[in-house]
Order: sequence, then C-alpha cells, then structure tokens
Amino acid sequence: MSETTYSLFQKGRQHLKRGMPAQATVALEKAKAREPEKASIREALGIAYFRIGRWEEAEAEFRTLLELSPVNDYAHYALGRCLEKQGRDVEANRHYKLASSLSPGSEQYRARIRELD
Repeated sequence: MSETTYSLFQKGRQHLKRGMPAQATVALEKAKAREPEKASIREALGIAYFRIGRWEEAEAEFRTLLELSPVNDYAHYALGRCLEKQGRDVEANRHYKLASSLSPGSEQYRARIRELD
C-alpha cells in the first residue's frame, strides 16, 4: 500500500522532532515530489537540509517557500541562516531585517541582525 502525501509529511516531521533530520529528508523529498507547491512540506524539508548542513539545498527550499508565501517571516529568517552559513552575510542580513519587520516582536529575528558596512 502506498503512503499518502500527508503521512509522508507527518513521518518527516516526526523524524525532525526526534532529531533525525537525515531520515526526515527521505520522507519529505517523496512528499515534495507529489506536492511541490505545498509550503509546509518545503519548510520542513528546508529545516531538515539545514540541520544536516546542506546549506544550498536548504536555501533553495526557503527561496521556493518565499515564492509561495512572500510575507512568511520564518522563511526570511531561515533563508538568512542558510546564507550566513555560506558566508553571505550582507544578503543574510537583508532577510533578517525583512523577518524582523514582518514580525517585530521576535527577539530571535532581531538578534540576528548585524551592523554591516
């Protein structure tokens, strides 16, 4: 019996919760193949990639997430984290500022903003 897209997504989320991001990517990649426009799948997959240090792939997921939902504050923050890990601080900072402006109450977002030249 074939798994549903939703069950694949849930399996991926459970792996993330248990600290098993590499295993999460397997289920989430299958779910993404079935529903590439699903923002929740893209976000979870981006998180999984980030946690295993696959910065470029995580970046691609968060960029796609922003195409699907341009005012997603978390996606801007997460994209900033991916860019920062790749040494692209100026570009990362722009996304931290956007995340902070979309969610002004978030100390986590504000704390990432750097004063860069």
